[in-house]
Amino acid sequence: MRVFTVHARGGDKPRTELVREGFSFPATLFGPLWLLWKGLWLALLGYLILGTAIAFLPDPWEGWAGLAMQLLLGFHARDLQRWTLRRGGLVETGAVVAPDEELALLRLLRARPDLARGAMA
Repeated sequence: MRVFTVHARGGDKPRTELVREGFSFPATLFGPLWLLWKGLWLALLGYLILGTAIAFLPDPWEGWAGLAMQLLLGFHARDLQRWTLRRGGLVETGAVVAPDEELALLRLLRARPDLARGAMA
């Protein structure tokens, strides 16, 4: 079973997002592309600045620092996603446990039908 955090915004432009908890293999393997795909622009900027700084390290340390950066991105990718949603005005309203995202959304909408309008937008 997976745990998803629920982020929602009401008002004129309702929006509901689910963010999975845990390590992100796609973020680890495809760092900048994953950040672009998710629209995490500030995180991408930080990634590029840190990557540029790592490129100036001496040769044996450059590879280890790059690997460490990719692993840290994998461990913190979902947190960066939640941070970006929070900056966009979405409030964390709870958590849902389900085997996949579709069932998590169904469970959420069954428990909180008021979030349905934002989930379908």
